[in-house]
Amino acid sequence: MTVSWQAPADYANRPVAVLGAGVLGRRIACVWASAGYDVLVRDPSPQQRIDCVAYVEENVASYAEKTGKVPGKAAAYEDMKTVVENAWLVIEAVPEKIQLKIDTFAELDALTPADCILASNSSSYKASEMLEKVSEARKSQILNMHYYMPPICMLVELMTDGFTSEEIFPFMVERCKESATLPYVARKESTGFIFNRLWAAVKRECLTILSEGVSVPEEIDAMWDIMFVQGGTRPCKMMDSVGLDTVAFIEGHYIHERGLPSEHTVDFLKKNYLDEGKLGNKCSKGGLYPPADTTAKPGPRIVVLDIGLASAKATAPNPGEILEVTLDGKLKQTLATDQAYPDGIDVDYESDRMFWTNMGIPGKDDGSVFSAKTDGTDARQIVGGGAVNTPKQLVVVAEHKKIYFCDREGRRVFRCNYDGSSLDLLIDNRDDNPEHSKWCVGITVSPKLGKFFWTQKGVSKGSQGRIFTANIETPAGQSAKTRDDIKCLLSGLPECVDLEVKEDTLQLYWTDRGEIPFGNTLNRVQLTESGLVEEKHEIITKHLHEAIGVKLDAANGHIYLTDLGGSIYQTDLEGKNKKVIYSDENRAFTGIALLR
Repeated sequence: MTVSWQAPADYANRPVAVLGAGVLGRRIACVWASAGYDVLVRDPSPQQRIDCVAYVEENVASYAEKTGKVPGKAAAYEDMKTVVENAWLVIEAVPEKIQLKIDTFAELDALTPADCILASNSSSYKASEMLEKVSEARKSQILNMHYYMPPICMLVELMTDGFTSEEIFPFMVERCKESATLPYVARKESTGFIFNRLWAAVKRECLTILSEGVSVPEEIDAMWDIMFVQGGTRPCKMMDSVGLDTVAFIEGHYIHERGLPSEHTVDFLKKNYLDEGKLGNKCSKGGLYPPADTTAKPGPRIVVLDIGLASAKATAPNPGEILEVTLDGKLKQTLATDQAYPDGIDVDYESDRMFWTNMGIPGKDDGSVFSAKTDGTDARQIVGGGAVNTPKQLVVVAEHKKIYFCDREGRRVFRCNYDGSSLDLLIDNRDDNPEHSKWCVGITVSPKLGKFFWTQKGVSKGSQGRIFTANIETPAGQSAKTRDDIKCLLSGLPECVDLEVKEDTLQLYWTDRGEIPFGNTLNRVQLTESGLVEEKHEIITKHLHEAIGVKLDAANGHIYLTDLGGSIYQTDLEGKNKKVIYSDENRAFTGIALLR
């Protein structure tokens, strides 16, 4: 029987405590400091304490790039009471010795505030094994909270001790999301949690294959990479695709040959799925997943740019990729590799070609614009050779057979033909003072209004962002530097980035990667018939992680968004019903486009 629990009203102003300043403990401390919390760390070793604080100070800014928060401070002490006496959360990361953990929780029960949540990072022991010396009341505030290895892997698993108050889990899920971790809650106590049990089975079978001489490590890893990394295959979805009756038949053969138990495999499938007629994708009743909605209109294919900064090859000269992702969250294929930090992408459906920008190295005039068929073939550079510096968002205007794009450090806006010819300079902010406020980033075009719109985002998190508009055609006798038709529509924005315009309703949408609560958002404003703004803009979606790309799919009533945190989102046209379509912490997404 769990006890009702209420979150501390002042938790945001109280520290998080971490017990253990080792390799993982200091990374956990950095995670919470990146979310804006002050973190106190306890460790008996003076050197560990020094190294822990140094690690947080050196790395918290990079962690905070995903949280959008002003980082908190970290301090380390030998004395337990100093560290935990005002904490709202204590995370135990002491050595994996059960008696030590039992004694630690007894001490925490005595020293922490009555409303403090106590968590164990243990991967070997369930929290229920640590309750021997704690009070009955405290048992409802104890849980497992297992981290892997931030910032490489930002997964965190939450699990009850058998008594944990149910109200703690949604609260902790939200706090974990604040710190840019990806929380998963185990439905019941389990030795090994969720992923470690899955990994244990994979590991066990790999070793068995090796011991029997069936294959070698290189072949096992290569096949895994093709099937699960490149192919994006997921175990439960794969079983539904194969058919649960087929899965049961194959597993039954293994059971017979190896003398394995059947209770949690074939018997489980038969009782809960096969006997109910739930056979997977081929069945109207579905399988492990609910049946697909066959009445729904097919949605678009998604093509997205991975800038490469979160990947294993982030330090390589050209780490970026162009990917096709399906609406059901599968990485369908890689359309291009070895891209020099790609940022903006759009598609011309008539010619079946996509166009994208590569930023290159900022300040070097080595930016470029490429074109290829939408299957990735026939790739060619159409703008380069020192013509642009750091090209950003790109938009196709099919009725004019033109592409428009911004040049950030170049402080310019360009237009050219599909083959790169007739490269026209539309906006030129260059002068002797290359300030950030003049950097041009996002762009969209409204042929209906005869105008284009662009963002100048200002310094990072500086609330100096502005959105401008000008006529598609430069006034006669004027130049990109002297034209007098430029209007500033909005100013004082946190850090406005990419733009989209919905012409039928004259609504302008944009992403903002600035500080919360106004940044890391999707925004919208109503335009007048003359392309100006009379009303205040509205925030329609929040809680993005370094928001970048935005693409409207008005035909199907959706908006698609990307962020540098590695996620692709879908909302309705009001910015509501947000869901994650695809997420990979080893990706950092920028531009997004839709394929038919």
